[in-house]
Amino acid sequence: MEIVRCEHIEANVNNSNDWKHAIYLSGELLLRTGDITEAYIDAMISSVDELGPYIVISPGFALAHAQPSETVLHNSISLISLATPVEFHSKNDPVRIVMCIACRDRNAHMASLQRVAKQLLTPGIIENLSKAKTKEELYELINAERE
Repeated sequence: MEIVRCEHIEANVNNSNDWKHAIYLSGELLLRTGDITEAYIDAMISSVDELGPYIVISPGFALAHAQPSETVLHNSISLISLATPVEFHSKNDPVRIVMCIACRDRNAHMASLQRVAKQLLTPGIIENLSKAKTKEELYELINAERE
């Protein structure tokens, strides 16, 4: 089952310098395909501003998201690897992989989190995602069938 569509994946993205831009870049892939509005990206950044770097859920990995809302036009997920890791001021810094989850409602949000969690529980997956050189490699890793 495809978790992240190929057009929503980018490898070795040249991020500028900070976590806000890294979140923006992960959301921009969904913005380009009309799955979210720019307001959803702003909401993801505001969530971290308000609550701290809670989205950095494991070493080197951030799961960007905001509350389900009308700023999400289609449930979707993106994945980027950063050419230069960024600091979120978290114990799990620096972050090289940023995944963005955008959902219209809580049920879709929970279903997406369950699918993503199943993939992320694979031993070594974050390390392998960090080492991937191409979007095709990222696509294969995140969408691989798991038991």
